[in-house]
Amino acid sequence: MSLSVGRKETHQPTPPTASHNGNGVAVLPMTHRLRLNPNTEHKPESYEGLQLEFSPLLFSSLERYLPPPMLSLPRDSKLRYMRDIILRYSPEGERTRVQRHREYRQKIISHYQPLHRELYAMHASNFFVPSFLKAINENKVESFRSIMAEPTLGVFTFEMLQPRFCEMWLSEVENFEKWVQETKFRIMRPNTMNKFGAVLDDFGLETMLDKLMEDFIRPISKVFFSDVGGSTLDSHHGFVVEYGIDRDVELGFHVDDSEVTLNVCLGKQFSGGELFFRGVRCDKHVNTETQSDEILDYSHVPGRAVLHRGRHRHGARATTSGHRVNLLLWCRRNY
Repeated sequence: MSLSVGRKETHQPTPPTASHNGNGVAVLPMTHRLRLNPNTEHKPESYEGLQLEFSPLLFSSLERYLPPPMLSLPRDSKLRYMRDIILRYSPEGERTRVQRHREYRQKIISHYQPLHRELYAMHASNFFVPSFLKAINENKVESFRSIMAEPTLGVFTFEMLQPRFCEMWLSEVENFEKWVQETKFRIMRPNTMNKFGAVLDDFGLETMLDKLMEDFIRPISKVFFSDVGGSTLDSHHGFVVEYGIDRDVELGFHVDDSEVTLNVCLGKQFSGGELFFRGVRCDKHVNTETQSDEILDYSHVPGRAVLHRGRHRHGARATTSGHRVNLLLWCRRNY
């Protein structure tokens, strides 16, 4: 006698679906976990132009980690989900700091009148020299190498900004300082080491600087700084610093709070102020001795950029005369 065994039908588990709230907005339960690794084939949406507490690039980067059911949802739904995650895992003190900084930034943007509006949007052909644009458009190692010098391992220099663009930046910086003095508005300086200069993101330049990092610095960093996540840079800290007899004079030996740093001299007439580099170190060995092949002293030239790892130890010698202004972009990776 044969025993007949009925086969139980197997069903593929139903993928999680988004529910909708009373306003017709798709909502995904917070139980769905982020991916461990990013979905590199997914093209994230742009979050630029939105009023956000965090960088638009941070949301674009985080979108690659969303669970598959979320990727087809409207941008607003994904934004709320990601924002909830960021805020949920941010300490209360950090959330308060973010909110206060947002209010501080909004006060500046609503009162400061820019001198050159064209600086606030990316106009590549007006900003960059042709050789730099050509290398970026070709996007090849050989093209990047053709415009660069590497005077010491991991420090790259190249012509980047047009003279007129540098001049506009200089006059905009003067306008910043004039506005600060006239209004007696207390602005946050770029970092704990610089008493002069301004954080450009606070003055409404965040979107333009995001484009600068994403479209122009990240392609280069992908090639030359892959070991520190050069291809996944997703946030920045952009600022200008000023050096001179009546401003900051020098900058001590330090490392930057960045994965990759862009440093471009804008001018004006000055003497001294050389950058000195002394090799890359981890936190544990940041003060160890310098080897002879790690020593580099670099003299600034207006419009010429220096690109290096944030962990590359460096400093700035005294500016002995004149007035020097530099644009810096600390490029970071959050994930």
